Amino acid sequence: MKNKKTLVLGASTKPVRYSFLAIEKLVDKGHSVLAIGQNAGEVAGIKIQTKAIPLKNIDTVTLYLNPLRQRDYYNYIVEAQPKRVIFNPGTENPEFYQLLKLNDIKVEIACTLVMLATNQY
Repeated sequence: MKNKKTLVLGASTKPVRYSFLAIEKLVDKGHSVLAIGQNAGEVAGIKIQTKAIPLKNIDTVTLYLNPLRQRDYYNYIVEAQPKRVIFNPGTENPEFYQLLKLNDIKVEIACTLVMLATNQY
């Protein structure tokens, strides 16, 4: 399996949150993980940053932010030039899909946890 460097945007230290579970599963599967969230903390050895961090060689951005909160990250994500952005349930955003596609970034409307569990990541 190939390591897909992944940014989890909307990361949480709360074990009941899907972003928390995604970080754990990504780490379990051997992917490099970066995380940005509202509150600093740590999940599965990954530090959650509260501000935008420099991004290099990002394969995937997986979103856990509602569409309104995503707007603050449009340019940040486009400039990072990931191969794809995964819109998890509740993060669907047609406006952002268009911007990503214009910049040759693949849009996936899916669930990161399901993709990991079924080896489709």
